[in-house]
Amino acid sequence: MADRPQDQPKPAAAASPPVEVGARDVLLYLRQNPDFLDSHPEALKLLRPSGREPGDNVLDFQHFMLERLRRHLLRLENQQKSLISTGRSNLASQCRVHKAVLAIIRGKSFEQLLQVVTTDLAVILDVDVVTLGVENEAVPARRLSLSGIRLLKAGAVDALLGRNRNVLLSPGIEGDPALYGGAAGLVRAQALLRLSFASEAPPGLLCIGTRRPGAFHPGLGTELLSFLARALEITMAQWLALGP
Repeated sequence: MADRPQDQPKPAAAASPPVEVGARDVLLYLRQNPDFLDSHPEALKLLRPSGREPGDNVLDFQHFMLERLRRHLLRLENQQKSLISTGRSNLASQCRVHKAVLAIIRGKSFEQLLQVVTTDLAVILDVDVVTLGVENEAVPARRLSLSGIRLLKAGAVDALLGRNRNVLLSPGIEGDPALYGGAAGLVRAQALLRLSFASEAPPGLLCIGTRRPGAFHPGLGTELLSFLARALEITMAQWLALGP
């Protein structure tokens, strides 16, 4: 039986010929979309300066403008990478400080609180040593039997920080044995934080030391460190108010 016309296979549709885009089309599109390069700065990387010789005593401004745009694009990319890196670093620091504060307020006794400060905080904050300094009259001596507690001379905190300063960042130092004891040799940068336990009590000092020079530089934000110090001094003041 002969095949019916509808049973015959249909011929494949012919492929559409590629659309050619010429220089005039590109120029027309750019005229209609003058902000194209602003939205797609990566297109600048595809452009090359003209290779024609401009002649003696003639400057090719096209070349200079294109190179300037390329340098500007590279600078923007580097700034973007720097901002992303800084943002990630700040987020990591924020998480560490929040974890440290939670560890401080979870202490079930004054002794456990001191243990957290002088042992656990160094691990949580990713530093080498954390100590707690107190001037002689700040806390009863019978409550300072744990290692990591440094007894300081009266007025030592003001001498180190200044009367009106609560945070001191030092990027390149040699650790002070009066603050860090036997771990002083590791310390090459530090953050010193004033602790005020009560209006009538001499201040204390939270000392954070690291072997990484420049880790605590003067341009570093101190809000997170100040928050950590305030949480510690409030928690310590509450325990001290309870008595032995």
